[in-house]
Amino acid sequence: MKIIVALAFILILASLASALFFLMKDKGQSNRTVHALAFRVGFSIALFSLLLISYKLGWIQPTGIH
Repeated sequence: MKIIVALAFILILASLASALFFLMKDKGQSNRTVHALAFRVGFSIALFSLLLISYKLGWIQPTGIH
């Protein structure tokens, strides 16, 4: 599960970086920045949903603050 969460974070950061790249390169002439940010939102929602489902199914357990 840790690998899946780490991979999701990497995808989210990569999408954010590509949005920044497209923003600087295209100067607002295309929709590639919007698409990259939409993918980032989608990856974030998918990660949040995966964490909620994993908790409900007992795949992950909260550890609390020590």
